[in-house]
Amino acid sequence: MDGAKTIRDIANEEPRALLAFQRLGIDYCCGAGRTLADACDRAGVSLEELERSLEDVRARGEKGPAPPPARAGELIALLEATHHVYTREALATLVPLAQKVARVHGERLGFLGEVRALVEALRDDLIPHLEKEERVLFPYVRALDVDGAKGAPPFGTVQNPIRMMHFEHDRVGELLRALRASTSGFTLPSDACGSFRALYQGLEEFEADLHRHIYLENEHLFPEAVRLEGGAPGSRMS
Repeated sequence: MDGAKTIRDIANEEPRALLAFQRLGIDYCCGAGRTLADACDRAGVSLEELERSLEDVRARGEKGPAPPPARAGELIALLEATHHVYTREALATLVPLAQKVARVHGERLGFLGEVRALVEALRDDLIPHLEKEERVLFPYVRALDVDGAKGAPPFGTVQNPIRMMHFEHDRVGELLRALRASTSGFTLPSDACGSFRALYQGLEEFEADLHRHIYLENEHLFPEAVRLEGGAPGSRMS
């Protein structure tokens, strides 16, 4: 495997590679521009391990995620109806569950206090982030997709809110990496109770969905929004 290729290169060539990235804890949502060698190093895995994981995906006949809609408005509808809804619902369950597990087992397993704090931080970052997308960025991108969004937006250019969304995505990516590290890759203790198991399973599923969610925005929606605004009448992009 060519370590000089980027995560983005491999994902575009073979979308099911995202399955291998996810299983190895390789950041493909916020780090798609990194080389495979750098991404593997950050995740503490070798290129050979990545190659074996990808070969396993191929051998099992697993399919990667479906291609996203080509139109920005349709992609926004998908994001809101699936990933945004899931994120809110999952956090509503995971935050009290993390608090419960930390309260019951935290004295014996001190790292659970950090797990609870990280889940709470994800909630505190993500809920306002989703609202800003839904109230500010997404309506403008929808208008761009329909008719070029006649008139200048209050934020000057779509690149300004996108820049903020990227910054917030990076912050969420850091929290996810810290959560994976503090849970040893969501590895359960041998005597884990039902709530403990439900928490780790929920966190692992949440991480996978959020990686896909952010990847769709960073790699598909945001570049398309910039492209649309660049071709719109009266665009303020340089």
